[in-house]
Amino acid sequence: MSVAELHDYQGPVVAALDALDAALDDLDQACLDTLSHRRLLDVMDRLERVNRRLPVTGNRVLNRLAAEANPLELGDTTLRKLLAFRLRISVNEASKRIDTAADLGPRRTLTGQPLPPVLERTAAAQARGQINTEHIAIIRKFFADLPEHIDTQTRTDAETDLVRVAAKQSPEGLRSATALLLALLHPDGDYTDAQRDRRRGISIGNQGADGLSRISGHLTPQLRATLEPILAKWGKPGMCNPNDQTPTIDGEPTDAAIDSDDRTQYQRNHDALLAMGRNLLCSGQLGQHHGLPTTIIVTTTLQQLESGTGHAITAGGTRLPMRDVIAQASHAFHYLAVFDQHTEAALHLGRTRRCATGAQRIVLYAKDRGCTRPGCTASGYTCQAHHAVADWKNGGQTNIDELTLACGPDNRLIEQTEWRTRKRKDGRTEWIPPPHLDTGQARVNDLHHPERMLHPTDDGESDQDDEGL
Repeated sequence: MSVAELHDYQGPVVAALDALDAALDDLDQACLDTLSHRRLLDVMDRLERVNRRLPVTGNRVLNRLAAEANPLELGDTTLRKLLAFRLRISVNEASKRIDTAADLGPRRTLTGQPLPPVLERTAAAQARGQINTEHIAIIRKFFADLPEHIDTQTRTDAETDLVRVAAKQSPEGLRSATALLLALLHPDGDYTDAQRDRRRGISIGNQGADGLSRISGHLTPQLRATLEPILAKWGKPGMCNPNDQTPTIDGEPTDAAIDSDDRTQYQRNHDALLAMGRNLLCSGQLGQHHGLPTTIIVTTTLQQLESGTGHAITAGGTRLPMRDVIAQASHAFHYLAVFDQHTEAALHLGRTRRCATGAQRIVLYAKDRGCTRPGCTASGYTCQAHHAVADWKNGGQTNIDELTLACGPDNRLIEQTEWRTRKRKDGRTEWIPPPHLDTGQARVNDLHHPERMLHPTDDGESDQDDEGL
């Protein structure tokens, strides 16, 4: 840091932040009991305005980091993962903030000349505290959906109109206005192939307490056309009914199977996709993934398996009820890791082999479930086997008690930055961040083991103990 930068940081920037902290302290301690209900609403108005303005400085900071900083030098592979770890926010939230800053923060040309924000009027309204994050998200989505052939002046006029509406209307009102404006500017609604390809995608949401997961996305015409005949065949009454003793997959269902089918079309479509996936897993056409046949890998206990109760965990992180584990076993060959007896597979290979074997991967899937770096949500299926005690090039051994799961980017992080890993006494993998990133964050990843967060145990190990590194 140069002298000028140091003075700038220690001068007005820190002074302003200190003043903001002090003002918030005063506000927190202020007595509200004497204010009337109308005055309390006035306070809420002022607080909302301040809250709307706070991201403005963050947009400036993020745009500078995105344009100038090398994440590897700061201790991570990408800016979004760096922010997620440093600020203890999700990677999705970090990505959202970076993307929003790219549209609302100031920019510079390649030669360093200042440029206004992409959405200049929206940024100005945010700085005035007139619009909130919901308004901004709706406006940004409008321009993301606006076809490329719309000229610059029309885009500018549209932004002016939308900001004016947002300053006076709720997000629901703004959403209605954007839908009408988009219909007026692009009444035919046709998209180019490139625009359509950018929007394609399917997302599977987090698993709820009932075990169900929401799926959403946009299908290309080709995928929709592909699914239509499959759902027309396997999604009709009497087909692929899990309630039947022998579900009909080939041929036509019997009249009895049709008459007894009380599923909705919505449910039949789901069961058709399940049958399609099972057939593909059983076909053997998927080949291998990380040295194992592409299949479902499940972890459970012998007691749960014998009793038929509880749930197992797949290598993708899905909680699978025991009755479903047993049902799945009748459709395809699955790997089942049962923790009650020792396996006879070779798990300690020393220096004879660098890459983990299939048997070792199964144990890692069962033990770690996913990437062990704190905050990483990558599932076991997408991870690599990482030498956690010592890297292979530094004499590490391919033994199961020295291996752990790490996604590709985090595995490379160890080689490219000051991050380090080690095994704790309890066998869990601990990630040691570079000193400038260490602000007391968790050093083990419990995201794949929520039971550890709900039932914490005192293992006697200090997260700050770096002895032996």
